[in-house]
Amino acid sequence: MNAMDENNILNSFSDPNQVDSAELESQLIALEERLRELPDDASLGHASVQLDMARIHTGLDRGEQAWEMARKVFDVFMQTEAWEKATEACDVLFLSNQENSLSALGQGIWLSVTYPIDPELTLAMMQHVVDETPSDADGAAVAAAVGAYVVEMRAEGKQLEDLRFFANQLLGVVARRHSKIEKQEQFDLWFKRMELDDPAKFLVRMRNVVDVLVQEDWWFDREELQSRLPLN
Repeated sequence: MNAMDENNILNSFSDPNQVDSAELESQLIALEERLRELPDDASLGHASVQLDMARIHTGLDRGEQAWEMARKVFDVFMQTEAWEKATEACDVLFLSNQENSLSALGQGIWLSVTYPIDPELTLAMMQHVVDETPSDADGAAVAAAVGAYVVEMRAEGKQLEDLRFFANQLLGVVARRHSKIEKQEQFDLWFKRMELDDPAKFLVRMRNVVDVLVQEDWWFDREELQSRLPLN
């Protein structure tokens, strides 16, 4: 082995990005093998593995491949009423950073609020809204409030304790960005002024945020799904 080869090998181990990429590629190969081993009639199993593969593609900055794969399995999850998996697909579609990624985010938010899925995933979707929203816009405050509300409604035990901490942190970050809030008394006044203490109001405002994200690019019939909800 010459000195140049040795240096290249050492550099590959010292560069965390290269190591991470190698690990992701290895995971991708393992998932491809698992996909081949699944029976042909295991459509949901195929879709779940492909979703994992799509998420890895986002980590490898292969947005187009991630989008194509996740968009296809999204339809499978919707057809089988696997709402949480459909929301995860929307998360991957958003992370793929493609032309319609914001639309995917909006539809994932609608699913994550409408159906009783893991509140951690719902909170993650709200985090995306906060990250994408200008500091002085109200949409981030609404998203953070919805995230905190869903956590309180769905989480229990240790998960409630952990997610409540992160939800409160997210609200604090938004308050500082939005109105330079630093003290608890200021936060309490801001929270009330923004009407974030009234679910009937902030949930309607969240619907407006979703409409802005999705525009007219809905991939499913919301009214039809709502008509089948237990409360109806």
